[in-house]
Amino acid sequence: MAEIEKVPAAGGAAGAGPAVPPPRPADLETRTAALLEALEERILVLDGATGTALQGVRLTAEDFGGPDLEGCNELLCATRPDVVDQVHAGYLAAGADIVETNSFGGTPLVLAEYSQGHRAFELNREAARLARVACARFDEPGRLRFVCGSMGPTTKAISVTGGITFEGLVENFRIQALGLMAGGADYLLLETCQDTRNVKAGLLGIEQAFDEAGWSLPVAVSATVETTGTMLAGQDAEALAVSLLHQDLLYLGLNCATGPELMADHLRTLSELAHTRIACVPNAGLPDEEGRYQEGPEEFREVFGRFFDAGWLNLVGGCCGTTAGHVRALAELARGRRPRPVSVHQRSLVSGLEAVELTEENRPLLVGERTNVLGSRRFKTLIREGKIEEAAEIGRAQVKAGAQIVDVCLQDPDRDELKDMEVFLEQIIRLIKVPLMIDSTDAAVMERALTYCQGKSILNSINLEDGLERFETVVPLARRFGAALVVGLIDEQGMAVSGERKLAVARRSYEILTEDFGVPPEDIWWDALVFPCGTGDEKYIGSAAATIEGVRLLKKEFPFTKSILGVSNVSFGLPNRHGLNAAFLCMAAGAGMTSAIMNPCRPQEMEAVRAANV
Repeated sequence: MAEIEKVPAAGGAAGAGPAVPPPRPADLETRTAALLEALEERILVLDGATGTALQGVRLTAEDFGGPDLEGCNELLCATRPDVVDQVHAGYLAAGADIVETNSFGGTPLVLAEYSQGHRAFELNREAARLARVACARFDEPGRLRFVCGSMGPTTKAISVTGGITFEGLVENFRIQALGLMAGGADYLLLETCQDTRNVKAGLLGIEQAFDEAGWSLPVAVSATVETTGTMLAGQDAEALAVSLLHQDLLYLGLNCATGPELMADHLRTLSELAHTRIACVPNAGLPDEEGRYQEGPEEFREVFGRFFDAGWLNLVGGCCGTTAGHVRALAELARGRRPRPVSVHQRSLVSGLEAVELTEENRPLLVGERTNVLGSRRFKTLIREGKIEEAAEIGRAQVKAGAQIVDVCLQDPDRDELKDMEVFLEQIIRLIKVPLMIDSTDAAVMERALTYCQGKSILNSINLEDGLERFETVVPLARRFGAALVVGLIDEQGMAVSGERKLAVARRSYEILTEDFGVPPEDIWWDALVFPCGTGDEKYIGSAAATIEGVRLLKKEFPFTKSILGVSNVSFGLPNRHGLNAAFLCMAAGAGMTSAIMNPCRPQEMEAVRAANV
């Protein structure tokens, strides 16, 4: 690696990425394999706080490049690389396996606060290069030291502060990722995450950087759960884990906000839900009135010892206030300990700010149907009149009445569905914590809606009416954002009415989804189709019983998938609709129906739900 040297400022437009994507490192496969092997063998130790270490050096404004630049730690990679190297070396000497790059605020967005946005690629590249130089000095036979490319949350949280678009964040993270890749990072870490919408933007930005470069690195995510028990934007640890189940992460962790003791419950949750490794990187306790962190290495040793005994962790390290002493204590404690084994479950989970699991014990789950312009005249009128707050209150009322998921449909042929979806979601995500079901036939609307959802949503729906066209358009979108899919039992021959036809269409759909697109069975929700009983159309005579039989057949053949029915369709055009709906719901639940789209504000139908749950 190159020697440490100061780097002159680079020109270029603010926010501009590099002209040439970074070339593929010759040792990429070797180092990645070594990292994965080390994670299999032992608990790895990350470094401690960068800011705390830099404060101990007593830097002056001149060290940053002048009074206007003081406090921009990322600039030290160019102006005082020796100081950055000193920080890395201190942690490596204390026993760290991994050091983070000095690039926490390295997006163009954050650097622009110091009029340095145009240097984002350069500074991230240098941050990674300096860390690689330091690691090389501490490498030993059979034990490499690794570079974590630090990507902080920026100074904007879409769901909290606003001031940035989803697409703007994607571009910021894309540029930062390319710089860290160019400098030699072994993996990238989105850390101190406070808003899962930011996380999703970060992951997409990283994905774009990988596509641009033609090669990739492992990626990890670390969230910050406040003393309130949630991230700043309101999501709890369980919902976060569910939101990221689809991602092939190197690890999922918690960092900052609190000391290790207050992370215990959240770590237990992550260890039970995540399909990947778990990291714990706490502060040195909570700060006192003067901002000082008082929890020392011995306190870390005691709490982390319990975490190790519980088998929750794969990586450990320190955040604000931690020093080389904390890292040394963790390295000594981790020596000889086995890491948490990674396991994969097939639990069916979705999330908003809170998670919802579909189980035999809690079915049928209720999907509120009234925030739908095709099914509610009142909701449609409110949307048309621009009374968005009142329209969103309908969704909140559905949740108060018992809805565990809310269906959102804005397919008014006389209006701009995409614009209506944006405006409505901006309002309703502030009012409810439950997952959202995005009900649309327009893939562009679905994609835009998913950028507004912190959690794991459900897309309603896809089918084979036009062959593979809708699958090929929507399924990759669902996989990218981790959404579950409602699959209508319709093919080129039309809607499946009999139980046997429903099963035949489901078999074909299942094979395509699982084998061609890699959709987990637990993310498939069959819509077995409910037809009105009172149409008089001969082909629909007995269709209600056929739907119930279809639900039973689907549950038997595809035990990990789920089913959903639009219950109120059965009574369309008939008197005493609520009584028929209630009877049909009970029968469908008895056959194995997982969830029902209905209006929970109707007492008679809610009584049927309670009866079905007995």
